[in-house]
Amino acid sequence: MRAKTHVGTGALARPGRLPLAGLRVLVGRARHQAGALSSGLRKLGADVIGIPFIEIRKPRSYRLLNLALHNLPQYDWLILTSVNGVEAFWDRLKKLHIRKSNLSHLKVAAIGPATKRAIEKRGMSVHIMPQEYVAESVVESLRDQISGKRVLLARAKIARDVIPRQLTNLGAKVDVVEAYETVIPASSRARLLAVLKNPTRRPHVITFTSSSTVRNFVALIAGNNARATNYLDGVKLASIGPVTSSTLRELNLPVNIEAKQYTIPGLIEAIVSMTRS
Repeated sequence: MRAKTHVGTGALARPGRLPLAGLRVLVGRARHQAGALSSGLRKLGADVIGIPFIEIRKPRSYRLLNLALHNLPQYDWLILTSVNGVEAFWDRLKKLHIRKSNLSHLKVAAIGPATKRAIEKRGMSVHIMPQEYVAESVVESLRDQISGKRVLLARAKIARDVIPRQLTNLGAKVDVVEAYETVIPASSRARLLAVLKNPTRRPHVITFTSSSTVRNFVALIAGNNARATNYLDGVKLASIGPVTSSTLRELNLPVNIEAKQYTIPGLIEAIVSMTRS
């Protein structure tokens, strides 16, 4: 019989201890993006296990993105939904030697403060950032100013179609271009299974920061001809927000922790709150 792993929240909450002392947390973000979450958890005393469930790659073709970038004057709005999208978009601008001034007429919408900061770091203003950092809120924020406008949405190859579908219904013309793609890092499979099978190393909490991390986690486990739930005795699953939570439930996984603010700091705070309960 497989030994169960328990969080032991009472022990974690002893006076004088860091709030996450003794807690093992598995972070599955892409390797180059795991820093903020991992360091934030470590500062609070957590033992962080980093095994990426996702890897960011260049798209197989830049044809549509190149075409859009060469025709920036035709667009009224630019929508970016992730830091990865921002980085890929600006990297391509540089490769094509397109000046930042070519974007000066655009209004920009961003999902979430991290994406907003990444855009502003590159010298552009963000005109719309919804209070809730999900696609539906972006649409709601644009509802009264999008009819008849041309919109450029740069995003991952595979993503929800909420924004293009609903903005089109509101009268916008939306061009969706692939700026990057996410893939499953095959090298993570053996490490992930080894950690989950070992009762002394099995995480108390696994974090999920996007639907892609959820789907890839399940795919990594399924590669061993097993169900993810077979390895999750005593493990709590922590979601960054409702969209990620919906994907967990869709794949028959529990949502034990959900951030109230759909950000990395919000996810960390939700994990801390769990240890206090």
